[in-house]
Amino acid sequence: MDQNVNSRGYLFQLTWPIFVELVLQMLVSNVDQMMVARTSPTAVAAIGNANVITNLLLISFSVICMAATILITQYIGAGSTERVAQTYTVSLVVNVTLSLVIFVALTFFSTQIYGLMGVPAELMPEAGAYLRIIGVGMPLQAIHLTFVAFFRAHGLTKQTMFISIVINLLNIAGNFVLIGGMGPIPMLGVAGAAISSDLSRLVGVVIVIWLFKRTIRTPVDFRNLRPFPVGHLKRLLKIGIPSGGESISYNLTQIVIQTMCNSLPIYVITARAYSNMFAMLSYIYGSAIAQATQIIVGYLMGARKVEETDRRVNATLRAAMLVSFVISLLLFLLCEPLFGLFTSDPQVLSMCRTIMGIEILLELGRAANIVLFRALQTAGDIRFPICLNVTTVWTVAVGGGYLLGVVLGLGLPGIWIAMTCDECFRGLVSFLRWRSGNWRSKHLLD
Repeated sequence: MDQNVNSRGYLFQLTWPIFVELVLQMLVSNVDQMMVARTSPTAVAAIGNANVITNLLLISFSVICMAATILITQYIGAGSTERVAQTYTVSLVVNVTLSLVIFVALTFFSTQIYGLMGVPAELMPEAGAYLRIIGVGMPLQAIHLTFVAFFRAHGLTKQTMFISIVINLLNIAGNFVLIGGMGPIPMLGVAGAAISSDLSRLVGVVIVIWLFKRTIRTPVDFRNLRPFPVGHLKRLLKIGIPSGGESISYNLTQIVIQTMCNSLPIYVITARAYSNMFAMLSYIYGSAIAQATQIIVGYLMGARKVEETDRRVNATLRAAMLVSFVISLLLFLLCEPLFGLFTSDPQVLSMCRTIMGIEILLELGRAANIVLFRALQTAGDIRFPICLNVTTVWTVAVGGGYLLGVVLGLGLPGIWIAMTCDECFRGLVSFLRWRSGNWRSKHLLD
């Protein structure tokens, strides 16, 4: 392992490509919303509902991706790479299989899913078409995200950033042609946005596989499946299910919260879609530096360098909270001109300004959660954060959101206040858990 792995320079080398990539990944879905906004008054709300579902399903792939990243980094840190190829193969096969199940579910049951969410009837045609077409691309998403995990485990973040740039440029070009139509191609609206997303991701998969073969010497070898390595799969699931469970639980709560919002006027649903889109900018740097730190923590814990791990996580926590605060404050101050680029509805703009004001405090808690959850799970303290997050997000965010937003009639601001209380409480408890040092005695490798 490189002796400079815990330096600020190495952290920055890992962080900035991940940051750029996360921004671009966010744009894949949000560009669809931006570009269809002027084609239909219900298009943004329709895609917003679809994104709640697809975001949850994409998180399911992270169960294996997270575990693969953690295991590979710790194997590298310990100087033991003989089982890396096996990790590649098992991870890829499991995620592709899962994606095929998701594809079938979205193809045949999209109407029933939206019915459970209480999606208004006027949104159903566009939302259903978008979700079914995006479902076709789920296997592509699974392959891409799994290979991204492999690259990141080796500290090769620039390669995946390059692929994200290509995907987004192709998606924007495809949207330009398919959404509004061009020449013999008719105007496809929301369906065109979904088709463009799938085609751009297909190209991304071709590139990521090609780069993997050229860059990483250890291959994906399907001979590792004979006999099937049940023990290795169990290890991946033992790490991945609790680790991915937090994200899955959180996104399930977002579906419930979206269902609450769907009982409110259409302008409120649209305001939530825009607020979520811009809120991502507040925590995306924290997510990037947390993922970069996760790679370093894996190396350090594999090498049993506990004190260096503690210093790295504390430094990352301070940086993530500071940047998230500054960005969320700027978004609040510049709310009207920024949101005004996409809508002129005064009700939507007024609601968005209120929400972005609440966001400032929410993002401080969220930055702490992102950093500390990844640090705890990579260090081996997996059960505590998942129990904390699942319990709190359902009781405080969902329960409190229903109480404030629905029962007391505060609407979307009440729901956002409850989400803020949830994030801040979990951030504080996670910090105290890290300070307790319980993670120091955890070991993930044999």
